[in-house]
Amino acid sequence: MTQDLDLSRIRAQFPSLALSDGGAPRIYFDNPAGTQVPQLVVDRTVSCLVAANANLGGYFTTSKAADALADEAHRAMADFYNAASPAEIVFGQNMTTLTLHMSRCLGRKFRKGDEIVLSRMDHDANIAPWLLLADDLGLTVRFMDFDPGTYEFPEDALTRVLSERTRLVALGLASNCTGTVNDVKRFAREAKSAGALVYVDAVQFAPHYAIDVQNLGADVLVSSAYKWFGPHQGILWGREELLAETFAYKVRPAGNDLPHKFETGTLSHEGMAGCLGAVEYLEQFGEGGTRAGRLKSAWGRLAAHERDLTMRLIAGLKGFKGLRIRGITSDNAMHRRVPTVSFTLEGHRPEALAKGFARDNIFVWSGHNYAIEPVGHMGLLEAGGVLRVGLAHYNTAAEVDSFLSALTRQVKAS
Repeated sequence: MTQDLDLSRIRAQFPSLALSDGGAPRIYFDNPAGTQVPQLVVDRTVSCLVAANANLGGYFTTSKAADALADEAHRAMADFYNAASPAEIVFGQNMTTLTLHMSRCLGRKFRKGDEIVLSRMDHDANIAPWLLLADDLGLTVRFMDFDPGTYEFPEDALTRVLSERTRLVALGLASNCTGTVNDVKRFAREAKSAGALVYVDAVQFAPHYAIDVQNLGADVLVSSAYKWFGPHQGILWGREELLAETFAYKVRPAGNDLPHKFETGTLSHEGMAGCLGAVEYLEQFGEGGTRAGRLKSAWGRLAAHERDLTMRLIAGLKGFKGLRIRGITSDNAMHRRVPTVSFTLEGHRPEALAKGFARDNIFVWSGHNYAIEPVGHMGLLEAGGVLRVGLAHYNTAAEVDSFLSALTRQVKAS
């Protein structure tokens, strides 16, 4: 176990972690679907609603406070992504909504017969918007297929489907089903060599590792703050030159400056405040002279703890007869996955297992979890999908052991 993380201090910052039901403590292993929030996020949100509850651009106190908050939230997210400028940061409702919007904006550059490449590994939020666009414009869709035995893409996965007609490659940094971390930097380099744009879903990666958009090679990257200890809010980064030249669907009075031309309507200022609070929470675990540097350092410390928990969980799951982990399991390959562990258990429907865990006050998800492409590619849709366990840095070894004990009881009772 990582020695320099004070888990008691960490957990004390999350009010929800102290809650119990009928005397049973809550074990939050539903993190891939949404994490708990620290008190800093709550305080930032409340402060916004009390002291800065006005629209932007006014001459009076609350409007000026809202302006200052919005500016600081954009700067904080630029540091979170290690972006070159806050002008590259676009706030929105969530990753799905932002992607649906941006697919239409970018789609104006495409023509009938052009091709787009999607990933068989991805959440449907980075698939369906592009399928809808392809249907509207007459685009050809090709898929990168992962190996259902290794749960990773073969080295030539993109080469097989890339062509001179490819206009966009959309893929995820990490899978919300298998937990696999994809080598997006390599795929981005290959896509760029063919002249294609690269659109990245970072939702499952962002709660676990540092993001560096200046080094990744992507053109657009999106995550949702509620997956990394913030509120329900989506944040998109886009390469400034691309955003500047891309048409934005907006109302006529709205300006054409970045990033505001893509931030349609009145945003959730309280959501932006919550994002700022989440970034402030995370940077406390890092060291360095800049916020971006502190965040990078913090993720290294938090990931080490999560890696220990993941190995403990996987080691325990391997002891169950008929259980198959649908993802990377080797201890020396933990850096190639996030702590999202999906499995199937012979003779047990995932939904039934999830209900059993709920009775023990252990929160997990079952089914396809909107990852219908990877679950389908593994042939598991009709079987009820997977049972998905997701760890975060505030989870403990004792909670992992409680989960394994609860699974043992379910197996024995069947």
